[in-house]
Amino acid sequence: MSKQDALEFVGVIIEALPNQTFKVQLENNHIVNCYTGGKMRKHKIRLVAGDKVTIEMTPYDLDKGRIMFRL
Repeated sequence: MSKQDALEFVGVIIEALPNQTFKVQLENNHIVNCYTGGKMRKHKIRLVAGDKVTIEMTPYDLDKGRIMFRL
């Protein structure tokens, strides 16, 4: 899979879980388990419940994703 195959969605963090993982509710009310992307983890960008984020998902598994940006 290449970078072009990734799907991008906008959602809201509804719950913070251990190890920088989060439950994110997408605009279509689908709930996804997400982890923070590399740059967000490297620069220690904090995320809390209620933050609007952009996530990236693979078309093969629509239950997991990676948080790329905080909006």
